[in-house]
Amino acid sequence: MRVVFAGSADFSVPVLRALARSSHEVVDVLTSPERRGSRGGAAPRPVREAAEELGLALEQPPRLDPEQWRRSPALAGAEVLAVAAYGLLVPDPILAALPQGGLGVHPSLLPRHRGASPVAAAILAGDSRTGVTVFRMERRMDAGPILAQEPVAMPPRATAEDLRERLAVLGGELLVQVLDRLGGEGVEEMAQLESGATYSHRLGRRDGELDWERPALEIERRLRALMPWPGVTVPLAGQRVKLLRGGAGEEPGEERALPPGAVLERGPDWLLLQTGEGAFRVELVQPPGGRAMSPVAFLRGRGRGPREGLELG
Repeated sequence: MRVVFAGSADFSVPVLRALARSSHEVVDVLTSPERRGSRGGAAPRPVREAAEELGLALEQPPRLDPEQWRRSPALAGAEVLAVAAYGLLVPDPILAALPQGGLGVHPSLLPRHRGASPVAAAILAGDSRTGVTVFRMERRMDAGPILAQEPVAMPPRATAEDLRERLAVLGGELLVQVLDRLGGEGVEEMAQLESGATYSHRLGRRDGELDWERPALEIERRLRALMPWPGVTVPLAGQRVKLLRGGAGEEPGEERALPPGAVLERGPDWLLLQTGEGAFRVELVQPPGGRAMSPVAFLRGRGRGPREGLELG
């Protein structure tokens, strides 16, 4: 089957590689243009680098134009558009012009976690399982009929980065299976149930600006979901630092209930802090403009010892 692939993020690359290894012909690769950096440079898109490595035709239009698509011999001869984290709108006339329309690869079990940040949303929600979905694209975002799904158990303490990579590989395999069946016996389509739909918003820096009044489990989930970007910052000894490693600890007993941000226990390179609900073990932090270090080393550098009962929030 003649396939046009569209993708822009790291998630897109394993999907493209799976297509390139398959029996299907990738006639063109679409990715969004590079953005200018602060020093005038332009960071390369991961899909562009992968397409060049694989020797595939590549285009980087700022938007998809149905008329330009119609005039392009390569695009006009395509049978299906495969989309994985592309980031640009695909106009309805393009989908209508393709014999097999458009297929989306989404890293969640749709209709749960539609939208921009499904992997992080699954971690933040404490889902016990997640997965990947291949669906037929339509005007509404991530709402088309489901062609295939592959569930996976949520790995313990999974980070969004690790989980996204795993789901991308799985998504590429699932997409190839769907294309194989479309070219053969066909695929049964299943409508999404709107009653089970949830949405994930695009993450920003404010999502990671936390304080110790929040529950320890929420802080841990945000740390795993927002790593490496936008990351999590917390107050420590009068300064906001980036939290790089840590996790929810045991529930503190009533006899040591202290204000959020107070030190409950300390080790040679870690601190256990009181939160709004439970305790959080801080293992690695990074001050603004500084290097990563243990919270104990950070406090010593500011002339403050990690004494139990000391409020650091």
